[in-house]
Amino acid sequence: MSRRVPRFRPPLALALGAALAAPLALTPPATAAGSPTVTPLTFTVRAGGRTCTVDADLYRPQGVDRQHPAPAVLGTNGFGGSKADGSTDTIGKAFAQRGYVSLVYSGLGFGRSGCLISLDDPDIDGAAAAQLVDFLAGERAADDGTTADFVTRDAPGDPRVGMIGGSYGGAVQLATAAVDHRLDALVPMITWNDLAYALDPNNAVGATGVPGAFKWQWTNGFYLIGEGQPLLQPGLDPSRINSLTCLHFVTEACRTVHTLNSGRYPADRTAELLAFARRVSPASYLHRVEAPTLLVQGQADTLFNLNEATATYRALEAQGTPVKMIWQSWGHSGGITGPAAAGELDLSKGNLETSYVGRRVLAWFDRYLRERAGTDTGPAFAYYRDWVTDPDRAYATADRLPALNRTLYLSGDGRLVGHRGQVAPGRRTYTNGVIPTSHSESSLAGLLGVPDSPPHDTRGTHLAWTSAPLRRPLDVVGAPRATLEVVSPAAERVQHSGDAADKLVLFAKVYDVAPDGTRTLVRRLVAPVRVPDVTKPFTVTLPGIVHRYETGHRLRFVIAASDDAYFGNRGIKSVTVVSGPGRTGTLQLPAAGS
Repeated sequence: MSRRVPRFRPPLALALGAALAAPLALTPPATAAGSPTVTPLTFTVRAGGRTCTVDADLYRPQGVDRQHPAPAVLGTNGFGGSKADGSTDTIGKAFAQRGYVSLVYSGLGFGRSGCLISLDDPDIDGAAAAQLVDFLAGERAADDGTTADFVTRDAPGDPRVGMIGGSYGGAVQLATAAVDHRLDALVPMITWNDLAYALDPNNAVGATGVPGAFKWQWTNGFYLIGEGQPLLQPGLDPSRINSLTCLHFVTEACRTVHTLNSGRYPADRTAELLAFARRVSPASYLHRVEAPTLLVQGQADTLFNLNEATATYRALEAQGTPVKMIWQSWGHSGGITGPAAAGELDLSKGNLETSYVGRRVLAWFDRYLRERAGTDTGPAFAYYRDWVTDPDRAYATADRLPALNRTLYLSGDGRLVGHRGQVAPGRRTYTNGVIPTSHSESSLAGLLGVPDSPPHDTRGTHLAWTSAPLRRPLDVVGAPRATLEVVSPAAERVQHSGDAADKLVLFAKVYDVAPDGTRTLVRRLVAPVRVPDVTKPFTVTLPGIVHRYETGHRLRFVIAASDDAYFGNRGIKSVTVVSGPGRTGTLQLPAAGS
């Protein structure tokens, strides 16, 4: 019988505040005297129709035994990693030093664990993790006969256990919680809500069933890591081999990547692609997740942007699952081996007590694993501000997510104006080239440690609208939203061809323009759009940002014909935007403090 945590909803604020994130008053951690014992273990599991071995390390704090049990923390690696990774290994050590039994393992298909790579499928990866929970419950032994009778239990077969990890090690927590309600607390970091949106994003609102623009650099980079496992891990377990055309992934994953790389979206393959990507995504199974969840997402992340965590937060909050969310500074972009700013959590160092996010994690586990009901787990929402130089004051907090509260209008003369009556009539046109003519990022540059060139847009292949210099700072916290109406006869002629690849593609983004003309593409984020119906107005949700536009700076909204980090238009398609006081596009902003 699983233990259910009482449900609650965070209180609503009267307005989006910017209260400073004061240090939490934590109960001192139960630091174990001496170093924990570490026992390498293997577990034979049944997952996805295969039997395979999971490679794990068990960290047992000094003084923890059957008479003195402790709650447990379960964790695993990001994509391509293993239990020996700096951050994964540190999870085991850090929490064991704080009195938790820790079990860290190499995810299926990685390190020395067997089975195919199945993209955190609840029925495969989640089911395998649930069998490790059985071990922590004392319900099964490791392959060498080791048992765990020293984990706190809420009932026979129900251990007190939480999970923490990032990226691939984040989504697996939600997948496990969907199939095993014994989990008591989750901390998914920098992970996805919808893999279809992450890898083939279409930021058009309501574009159900319409594919997006293939994020080819990120996707193929990770695909090659997966398929190249023999080079990374010699002597593979035979359970990790699929076929000659799909070596180490489940077949549906390979078919999805092959379809995306083809540049074609025939109706049958598109439906199959979207169905598989969403089946392995939290978006499809969050309704089964009951464990209290602390979401931590990175602002510097073009792989899994802030919109992913926002979607997960809203779904969990709406169904009454206890949930809070933090937008930290670092994510996948620029490398994830360490934080981008002083005072941020670095999992490879285990600086839990000295970082804001680390203190929030400790409080979350204190509340739900140690069951200290009076523990302050912090506000519903917190976000890092890179314009605040004092690390102790860098986080602002709010009791609700920011709202769209400021509207700008796209004038026909290229201005971004504050009132509809200021819109000048005009028509402006761009045309895409045969090759990409805009650059936002080289997606893997940060992970590979190589420099990236500045973002740019080629003249004639984009349109821009620029505001007047700001009279006071403008803090944008959340996802801007643009409504557009375009004219493209070439796109209109082919949009019902039967292949969604013929539909018009464009890329929306926001720049910060300094007084000297220097342009900054905020976090190098763009919003790819495959327009569902080019004859109708459409709305675009841009990736969430946390950014201060300083006094004297200007905000610039751009739509571009292409971006070299994505697949784009098939064929040449001119696009015209017509503006006038009665017919104009808009850009809505979530402005903090407004």
